[in-house]
Amino acid sequence: MLLSLIRYIKGYLRIRIIGYSPERFLNLCSHHHIYLWGLEPCGHHYEMYISVTGFRKLKPIIKKTKTKVVILKRYGLPFFLHKYRKRKVFFAGAAGCAVFIYIMSSFVWNIHIEGNYTRTDETILEYLETTKVRHGMRKSKIQCARIVKDLRKHFDDIIWASASVEGTRLIIRVKENTDTITEKTVSKEEKVTDLIASEDGEVVEIITRSGVPAVEVGDKVKKGDLLVSGRVEILNDAKEVTEYRYQAADADVYIKTEENYNESIPVYYNKKVYTGEKKESVFLQTRNRLLEAGFSKNKYEYAEIFTSEEQLKLGEHFYFPISYGRRTIKEYKFKKEKRKEKEVQEILSKNFHVFCRDLEKKGVEIIRKNVKIYNESQSAKASGSLTLIKKAEKRRETEMIQIEEKKIPEGVN
Repeated sequence: MLLSLIRYIKGYLRIRIIGYSPERFLNLCSHHHIYLWGLEPCGHHYEMYISVTGFRKLKPIIKKTKTKVVILKRYGLPFFLHKYRKRKVFFAGAAGCAVFIYIMSSFVWNIHIEGNYTRTDETILEYLETTKVRHGMRKSKIQCARIVKDLRKHFDDIIWASASVEGTRLIIRVKENTDTITEKTVSKEEKVTDLIASEDGEVVEIITRSGVPAVEVGDKVKKGDLLVSGRVEILNDAKEVTEYRYQAADADVYIKTEENYNESIPVYYNKKVYTGEKKESVFLQTRNRLLEAGFSKNKYEYAEIFTSEEQLKLGEHFYFPISYGRRTIKEYKFKKEKRKEKEVQEILSKNFHVFCRDLEKKGVEIIRKNVKIYNESQSAKASGSLTLIKKAEKRRETEMIQIEEKKIPEGVN
């Protein structure tokens, strides 16, 4: 890569050697340290590349070997400058572009942050903004040591940080002490609740962690029946209730239940068909103004608009208040179509499988499926029932009961 760049700057040529002894010409070039490359035979001749400096040394060799050198093509900066030497505006523009790039390279246009997990890039960038470290600032004004010190001082969990300027980027690397990050818990008084059945069914399993079970495996329950009570009875030696203790009931109660399934789809439907007619436009949008070149109004009866838009940015986080994009509007018509019987069955079967998969994702066990597809003149439907095992409890506030104190008869000690 570097060698190619040097050759381009100095300039080089593609030449052809014609004569009776081209091999002698090549040997003499090697003897006089004239570098040739890209050597290729071309019939009775040879073609190769040679530098401008080497080409100037060929005159005595050509005379001695009685060969002829033909220049096929010229490459490199010297020939480019000579070709466009009269185009002053072009060179002025190139010089201006070089100056512009040099000036732009003295600013930071991208602040890249690595190693932050608990805080977003935006949070750190907002803090850096308060310390006057921002996109577009001069690289000479950036003090990496101060940035590191400020970050560690402001964010307690950052135990290590580094900052460096690479090109037009400010790279900030941080390491957070995740071991000391604790979740803030808000202590709230636990509500006293019972667990009740959310639907009808038969109890097949119950796992109680707190509270008093009110049902057993095999019991039939109705929606709203008590499953686990949050009221715990405290008994004395005579098996009498002396007091109640209350807590939030906690349990997993699984019941076997029946769930109906019904879905129907029409046999005839309107199919969207694109006509091939479309219009395109490009736009440039600022905060308060939209400039668009192309169509301005939708004149189609039925049409779909596709828009691709990007906001102009420099680097990762430096966004300009300008967006640009392309908008395409495609016309379509509706065509009445009839679904085939096989297509109808595939749609209903697919929807039923999706329904079952969603149930299983929720932890529901399907132990029996009894769903059939029925075809009618205008529609088709899938109808039937499923036997499920699922968690079926919900919370209800526990009723508080006050125990009346027994009066001791007079004369009794």
